[in-house]
Amino acid sequence: MDIRSLKISFGKEERKSILNKIDECLSTGQISQGKNVEKFENEVAKYIGVKHAIAVNSGSGAIEVVMRVLGVKGKEVLIPTNTFMATATGVMFAGGKVKLLDADPKTFSVTLNEIKRKVTKNTAGVIIVHIGGIVTPEIIKIRNWCEKQGLWLYEDAAHAIGSSLNGKFAGTFGVAGSFSLFATKVITSGEGGVIVTNDDKIAEQIKLFRNHGKPKPWETYHTQLGSNYRMNELTSVIALSQFERLDEIINIRQKIADRYTEMIEKLIPEVTIVKPNDRCNWYKYIVLLPKGVNREIIKEKMKDRGISLQGEVYAIPLHKQPIAKELGFKGDFPNANDICSRHICLPIYPSLTNDEIEFIVNTLSIIIHEI
Repeated sequence: MDIRSLKISFGKEERKSILNKIDECLSTGQISQGKNVEKFENEVAKYIGVKHAIAVNSGSGAIEVVMRVLGVKGKEVLIPTNTFMATATGVMFAGGKVKLLDADPKTFSVTLNEIKRKVTKNTAGVIIVHIGGIVTPEIIKIRNWCEKQGLWLYEDAAHAIGSSLNGKFAGTFGVAGSFSLFATKVITSGEGGVIVTNDDKIAEQIKLFRNHGKPKPWETYHTQLGSNYRMNELTSVIALSQFERLDEIINIRQKIADRYTEMIEKLIPEVTIVKPNDRCNWYKYIVLLPKGVNREIIKEKMKDRGISLQGEVYAIPLHKQPIAKELGFKGDFPNANDICSRHICLPIYPSLTNDEIEFIVNTLSIIIHEI
């Protein structure tokens, strides 16, 4: 077999519909921010259950815009060391200082105790990252504690669109949250992101900042500084089409995850599956290998047998990145060092067949037991 790490999900009818709507955009000349962006925003807000959804040009841009609106310049922000660099750069480009948190080995996210251990009088807020689509189990405790301390809580939910905990969607626990629509995500528009919030003032400031500080796209005056973080019409057509299929896609991914779990628990009980406590979009299916097992050997042997594993979340934590010293990232992070070095992510996408799932698990079992 030749099993790819990722196959983007666009069916024949969906492609046809997208092309027709893009042709309409091109025919009318409406290709910048317009009615399709607005419709996408309205649909996301309605689904997530928030007052405002603001489409932007990327998930990375979403973080920076919110950090600027929250006024982090000169202030400290706590973020996980186990995250993508954009979580940190969003803070730093807005003038804030990053302080890293160690990982929770059970969820790959962070715990309230770790936040309490790292918070200082200079801390302005906390960014939580829902790794692999799993809503951080302690998010409610973290939110309540942050509120008591006068700290804001922001959710980098780049992985977690459609995931929920106790009936609340990822992105709705803090002052704001954001999702990524990058090519590898559960739904995609190639590039793009969307910010969600119930705070009218934050929403107004985000809309101003994404459009050069202009109250309306067509206005010629500026009421504040800003830049271009807009989503265009062509991107929003794809984003909306994918978003309309979100529940369908998550249901398929859940069935794949269930089959993986059933087989792995039977054939490879010595590995640990990182499981959600509630609804998960299964952006990643994370398997923690036994200590002493070399991940690179596993990946190489799987590749030799025609199986490409997905990228880890994450292989290199922020404090170990080549640029870490230059950015002032320092501290001891034993949990992140451990889990980042010995987990793998199995292929998971809607077109993955049951035969392919069985081949992946059987192959992984053989490799683990022979090394």
